[in-house]
Amino acid sequence: MAGLSLQHPLPFTFGMLGNLISFMVFLAPIPTFYRVYRKKSTEGFHSVPYIVAVFSCMLWIYYAYVKTDSILLITINSFGVFIETAYITIYLVYAPKKTRVFSMRIFVLLNVVVFAAIILLTQLLFTGSIRVKVLGWICVGFSVGVFAAPLSVIRLVIRTKSVEFLPFFLSFFLTLSAIAWFGYGLFTKDIYVQLPNVLGFLFGVAQMVLYIVYKKKKNVVVEPAGIEHIVRIAELAIAPASELQAGIEENDHRKKASEGSTEGVDKAKMAAEEGAEINAV
Repeated sequence: MAGLSLQHPLPFTFGMLGNLISFMVFLAPIPTFYRVYRKKSTEGFHSVPYIVAVFSCMLWIYYAYVKTDSILLITINSFGVFIETAYITIYLVYAPKKTRVFSMRIFVLLNVVVFAAIILLTQLLFTGSIRVKVLGWICVGFSVGVFAAPLSVIRLVIRTKSVEFLPFFLSFFLTLSAIAWFGYGLFTKDIYVQLPNVLGFLFGVAQMVLYIVYKKKKNVVVEPAGIEHIVRIAELAIAPASELQAGIEENDHRKKASEGSTEGVDKAKMAAEEGAEINAV
């Protein structure tokens, strides 16, 4: 079983490394939801990236199941389904009624109706290796769309000349994750795993380069209207989205007098991070 057996050390090593890094990325939003629990409010941020993350994980699990011998894809994405569903549950508990209903509709539409349609069509219309290829290209197409999310963050950093909205360490770990999963795809000869992670690597490197270039620049103050616009952009780019989700806790070292503007910046960071996680694999 390539990718699982120790008789194939390279795919096994890259697959395990990918699992470990993706595991940490999936846990990144915990501070966000602790904040939601503590404040008993979702504070206006969005559930769509988390819902899309569940769909992405389910797609990869189905692909790995049909392909067979891809247990390392199944393990991390199964954990992804579990943890993302937990995040969505917490969100629904504290979200306003209108937002809760909207989120539940999107969840059912994407993760029940669309996913069931994909299973039904691929089972009825295709067989054998053709089914694997069709599913592989569906996963690639979805992942490429997801990787468009960092473009909004990159554009924002260049426009504002500020890294306030660029979570460096999340970008760093997502880049490592892309390298690990590309290596896994390379040594298991799985082009459908390789292709999206090439884009993931390029976008990750681009974000880190921008961070280095602009980290010494004076941070700009973004007006609330701008913040809302950032959130909208991130949501749209993320829907599909790489859950650039890890909500960022308010910086303790900031003065209380600036908490109003800080809270707005935190929401922008949240929106940025809501673009990063869906592509854990």
